[in-house]
Amino acid sequence: MVTRSWNFGVGTDWRLDVVRPAVEVEASIDWSSRDDQALVEACLGGHRDAFAPLVQRYQRQVYHVCYRFTGNHADAADLAQDVFVRAYRGLSGFRGASSIHTWLYRIAVNVCLNRASLKTPPSMPLGTREIDAGVEAPDRALVRGERAAEVRAAILRLPPKQRATLILRVYHDLPHQEIAAILGSSVGAVKANFFHALANLRKLLS
Repeated sequence: MVTRSWNFGVGTDWRLDVVRPAVEVEASIDWSSRDDQALVEACLGGHRDAFAPLVQRYQRQVYHVCYRFTGNHADAADLAQDVFVRAYRGLSGFRGASSIHTWLYRIAVNVCLNRASLKTPPSMPLGTREIDAGVEAPDRALVRGERAAEVRAAILRLPPKQRATLILRVYHDLPHQEIAAILGSSVGAVKANFFHALANLRKLLS
């Protein structure tokens, strides 16, 4: 059995155990310089260690998606672990129709949306100051400055699809086309969800 451990930068380690046949003897290979597709092919070919660089490349992005959904570091670490376990087990289903980056984002969003505990939290006082939308683009103004904590709390109260769209667009700066691929929807639906998310966020913050 081979054990791999990764840390998401919040003091939480998690492990992925890989069972190999006792007769298998594999020379140590430096996978870090291989591109994503080569790593996927190596994993499917039986080189389980090739999955480690994929985790190292994308663990921070996956963790931050989960954190934006939960607002809690411990829950985000648990969800991120679940994402990579699911990715590892489902690697044979990756057909290369999208990048591994998009595929991992899709798994992360689905894990977050499907987690029963991630229900819209109850209302909480958020202050009454108005947003000056003329200072900069609304999607940037909403996440800057002294109101950051209030904005994070308000985002947790958005409907799930609106929350996912806003998180991917604002915090991860993904284009509408990639967000549509992640959410399995059209570009038009993504733009509509983003528009409604911003409108609802303004209401919650005013």
